[in-house]
Amino acid sequence: MSTAPQRPHRWITTPLTAGFLRGALDLERTERGVLPHRLPAWARAQYADPQLASAESQPSGVRLAFRTAATVLELDTLPTKRVYAGAPPRPDGVYDLFVDGRPAGRATAPTGNTVIIDMATGSAEHRPGQVATIRFADLPEGVKDIEIWLPHNETTELVALRTDAPVEAAPDRGRPVWLHHGSSISHGSDAARPSEIWPALAARLGGAELINLGLAGSALLDPFTARAVRDTPADLISLKIGINLVNTDAMRLRAFTPAVHGFLDTIREGHPSTPILLVSPILCPIHEDTPGPSAPDLSRLSTGQLRFVAMGDAAEVPGGKLTLTVVRDELARIVAQRSGDDPHLHHLDGRALYGPADAEELPLPDQLHPDAATHRLMGERFAALAFTGDGPFAGVRG
Repeated sequence: MSTAPQRPHRWITTPLTAGFLRGALDLERTERGVLPHRLPAWARAQYADPQLASAESQPSGVRLAFRTAATVLELDTLPTKRVYAGAPPRPDGVYDLFVDGRPAGRATAPTGNTVIIDMATGSAEHRPGQVATIRFADLPEGVKDIEIWLPHNETTELVALRTDAPVEAAPDRGRPVWLHHGSSISHGSDAARPSEIWPALAARLGGAELINLGLAGSALLDPFTARAVRDTPADLISLKIGINLVNTDAMRLRAFTPAVHGFLDTIREGHPSTPILLVSPILCPIHEDTPGPSAPDLSRLSTGQLRFVAMGDAAEVPGGKLTLTVVRDELARIVAQRSGDDPHLHHLDGRALYGPADAEELPLPDQLHPDAATHRLMGERFAALAFTGDGPFAGVRG
């Protein structure tokens, strides 16, 4: 499966509308085509943070889904790639093809816009680029269901879809819709492919349709995020809270506790009896007992070894500074307090997904984010803990 300019077929061009996308909460019309968003327009109007603007426009968990008898398809896209000044180039984002639910190919887009980020100063330079054509050929004969998982780490404007047979939106498979919110770890961090970020793996194993609101650097209990979750139809909800609040040093304990309650209260307005699983942070040794903020260690950047260090002072924890240990204890207490009146609220200690023994075998490469192998481990464990046996999502139907 490759990028190729040749077009030997009689093409049918299908306008890309919201009906062909799963996992997006909004679809913005652009000069060239459409841009999937993972936060609605009204929410995007309530912040001015370029980090969150970039994160929510990266289509983590978003996929094109359609039914067709086509044997060849082309997708024109305009990705926006991030380049870090002084560091080796990052790999191009991956487009994962699934046919009738099975992996069937992958491709990358070598061209597109570029954002050059200077981590020392925080500045960013935008450079426009060219549209790329993704081509998948030799697809099986006959009618089939196609999914193309868009790159989880590149803002992706969809320009055109061409096929050699008509397409229609994929039918509803009757699976429960699982809406997950979390940090860059849920967004995909250092996963190799969009279909292999841990929430995507867990959704596939659990037989659920994923809406991924993993927002890199931005799981900060923002009220607009709670309202977006509240207003989105879902059969299952999970909220992975903690690491961004620590590594941005965004709150003290006094503000954290009522913010968690308020976040849950808002979601319950739209989902009064939906199972909600509140997940505390996975193990992150640098912030277990040391507060944030965290900062990049730029000394090894030229070799491609970006690492983070904790900049806080453990002596400030008694005064209310947050660590992962403090966050885990408080989330467990909040769920215990609320569950008497809310039997559909559940808690999962994130160290059950990645804990001390795992850190020995699979250390976090940059001290914050899991690698591809750890994403697989976390996805398998979450599916087993949440979707099977006595798990809070077991037996829930769409």
